[in-house]
Amino acid sequence: MALRLAHVNLKARDAAALGRFWAAALGWEIFSEGPGATAVGPAGFVWPDPVAFCVDVIAVPDPAPGKGRVHLDLATTSAAHQAELVARLTGLGARPADVGQGDVPWTVLADPEGNVFCVLEPREVYRDTGPIAAVVVDCADPRTMARFWHEALGWTPHEVGDDFARLRSAANVGSYLELLRTPGATGAPSRLHLDLLPHPDGQKAEVDRLLALGATEARTDQGEFPWRVLADPEGNEFCVLAPH
Repeated sequence: MALRLAHVNLKARDAAALGRFWAAALGWEIFSEGPGATAVGPAGFVWPDPVAFCVDVIAVPDPAPGKGRVHLDLATTSAAHQAELVARLTGLGARPADVGQGDVPWTVLADPEGNVFCVLEPREVYRDTGPIAAVVVDCADPRTMARFWHEALGWTPHEVGDDFARLRSAANVGSYLELLRTPGATGAPSRLHLDLLPHPDGQKAEVDRLLALGATEARTDQGEFPWRVLADPEGNEFCVLAPH
């Protein structure tokens, strides 16, 4: 097994503007910018990093509307930090969002293009994740999804139940991947997906391995692009990039 999480890929109408928002939101830097693509990462980030991932904002003509099945949770260290971060994000162009969350201790916002994310209240489990506490995937069966992603990435399960599963890199650093049981989750499109990077000469072998684990080919005609588009057992698309 030789795959690592390289990007969280975010589709946008205006990649440059949304990239600037997320760089400011996370306290990161724009380290790569070109026509239709803006990548942001921690200070000094050099892609591909062996552990850290970046956010890659890609312009597409018609991004899927609505909440989607994948979103980011942002970490805070105190109640004051949470309030300050919400105020700062609102000043950058985020706005409150109602996804039926009710009375909860976290704050649900949408970025300037309507992508929903959460600013969490301080939680000990996220004390060392950096600004992104977790990439959260809504799903019908967290146990099955946890097995797939554990095998796909080699990440360690930290909690697995019928309603929720949490995985983290084998080195126990960085953000978590969380799988949240959500009624009606399957079938909804998402503007956010994961990009996985194989080691040199490993793309075909990794694609074959993922298909054997329960992934499917998401697109039968993928053109001349160097990446392969697959879907996990519940239909969430992700990409296996060309080796770097």
